[in-house]
Amino acid sequence: MSWYEAFAFCVWDGGYLPTEETNYASAGGAEQRAFPWSSPPGAATIDCSYVNGTSCTSGPDRVGSQSPNGDSKWGQADLSGNVWEWTLDYFASTYPKPCTDCAELAAQSYRTAHGGYYFNAALQLRGAFRGFTDPTLHSPDTGVRCARIP
Repeated sequence: MSWYEAFAFCVWDGGYLPTEETNYASAGGAEQRAFPWSSPPGAATIDCSYVNGTSCTSGPDRVGSQSPNGDSKWGQADLSGNVWEWTLDYFASTYPKPCTDCAELAAQSYRTAHGGYYFNAALQLRGAFRGFTDPTLHSPDTGVRCARIP
């Protein structure tokens, strides 16, 4: 789905397209985990029981297929691998400083996506890794995770 479709879907579904707050969730907050499931935070264990990545399959898996092994500190499944997930942010090579709400909303050409996808190597599956793409692009390796205010 394109970024525009992802944005519209989240609004329709009663949520919102998250900012790069997904990075915070992937890293376990101040723990700065290498991968969402890393415990201790620097542990680099990665295999197909944790993530649909590193060529574990030839396409997306059913959501939650690696749960609970691959779950994050707060229980989110699939923050890494399976499909890239759109964020609200435009892509910038660095985070804005000072960080005010940590969203990059100054118009650029590309939108940011997080998490990597089923064919990515370990580096692209790390919590801090982010990619960027044309927001009009429709790709089978890019999807959406809507966020909600509790």
